[in-house]
Amino acid sequence: MPTVRDTTYDLLRAWGLTTVFGNPGSNELPFLDGFPADFRYVLGLHEGAVLAMADGYAQATGCPALVNLHSAAGLGNAMGNLANARASNTPLVVTAGQQARAMIGLGSVLAEPAMTRVPEPHVKWAFEPARAQDVPRALSEAFHLAVLPPAGPVFVSLPLDDWARDVDVDEVAHLGARRVRAAGAATPELVAELAGRLARAQAPALVVGPEVDDERAFATVVALAERLAVPVWTAPTPPRCPFPTRHPLWRGVLPPSIAGVAEQLTGHDLVLVLGAPVFRYHAYRPGPWLPAGAELVAVSADPASAARAAFGDALVADVTAVAAQLLDALPDTPGRPAPAPIERPAEGEPGDAPFRAGEVFALMARTLPRGVRMVNESTSNTSQFWEHLDLAGPRGLFFPAAGGLGFGLPAAVGVALADPGRPVVAVLGDGAVQYGVAGLWTAAQWNLPITFVVLRNGTYGALRGFVDQLGVTGTPGLDLPGMDAVRIAEGYGLPARRIADGAELAAELAAVAPDRGPRLVELPILGETRRLG
Repeated sequence: MPTVRDTTYDLLRAWGLTTVFGNPGSNELPFLDGFPADFRYVLGLHEGAVLAMADGYAQATGCPALVNLHSAAGLGNAMGNLANARASNTPLVVTAGQQARAMIGLGSVLAEPAMTRVPEPHVKWAFEPARAQDVPRALSEAFHLAVLPPAGPVFVSLPLDDWARDVDVDEVAHLGARRVRAAGAATPELVAELAGRLARAQAPALVVGPEVDDERAFATVVALAERLAVPVWTAPTPPRCPFPTRHPLWRGVLPPSIAGVAEQLTGHDLVLVLGAPVFRYHAYRPGPWLPAGAELVAVSADPASAARAAFGDALVADVTAVAAQLLDALPDTPGRPAPAPIERPAEGEPGDAPFRAGEVFALMARTLPRGVRMVNESTSNTSQFWEHLDLAGPRGLFFPAAGGLGFGLPAAVGVALADPGRPVVAVLGDGAVQYGVAGLWTAAQWNLPITFVVLRNGTYGALRGFVDQLGVTGTPGLDLPGMDAVRIAEGYGLPARRIADGAELAAELAAVAPDRGPRLVELPILGETRRLG
């Protein structure tokens, strides 16, 4: 009879999970024994980096990724980025090696009797098989749960002595061929009702979120916006870029506050939200949920976010399907003029360092080749980043969805691994780099086409933006003196340099290409803060 290990690798092949992101320990060695030649193992030097690499890879491919962590301690190391993965609905099958079954209840080293409680509440499901023969079926359940909407990470604890056990062929005969799919179209009655509300509205508006940022939904939602001839906002605190940022209908990102959203939507009587929670606020500025006279309807695949919202109607359904149904139901001409494009802030060529963040991002928009994927974890200047961003297609931008630092640098590694023919530019704060710095080693080992752009302002700039807003003074721990990202990168094997003027920066950005290996550039920037929300 086949072993649990052999059966599991056959299932992983059937599901396309032949890339394993991991950091191995003794509990995981029996799973990795005789690692198959048709699999690849992506080693990260810290479990937080491992989780973020898998997150970036899964988001960039649109397919689930497999993560293999070491015991409860390694799972704990990964928790910060597991929170980001849950918030971004990333389909991950997260596993951790458990001690031998006879050792779990004895207080043994690397044993955790309550292993399934460690990743909560940041997983959809957590399970430890009751017997070795249940491992393949448990992993099958995990795989399907991870991808069913709303997608997200799941967890399976795997005792180290399960892998060599025999498994009955009849028990696992059908697992690899099963398909579990969600069908999320709206009924004709619901489509007619929503289309009627849009047709009767005098000044409708569209708000789009991360569920729109995939190959199925992106173009369909753009076509719907053009059919309606309405202004389009990106929902607050976006982890992805769900609408072309240079499209004449795009109005930018809604502010992450209750009052800020209502202020921006003033003058609109119907707001259609596609693929976003309503809403993910950050700064507390209370006020009316919507401007007077406005109604809201949200379409999302996430029943929890639909139920949680404090206002508006909600339809739990597949965004792509509903957008396509609305296109079929609406007239070809909207009967209203399209709004004029927004004006973007003008930025000149950057001179000598230190630079202004807006100058850097404007130069990126002018200089970077088309098709570059962006990862952003420079949280003190995200508003300037969005003002100048030039992205026209899906899966072009990735940002830590839960706001936890440590995602950006290793996520860029995963994004590049997903498609090494497409270069990646990771924009990172000098503080954020330190949380995921181990990812530099993996980037160097795989010779990935990533340019790490470190914006050095010597402080936690995003926190400084909250100081006045929260009315606090004398706060310690905000300054970051004495760090040198260039020397750190060189220690991990990457070419690195500090940029002194705009001409150097322009040349560095123009050289971004698929055949160029990883490198890091550090840019001194001015400490600028903007009010959040």
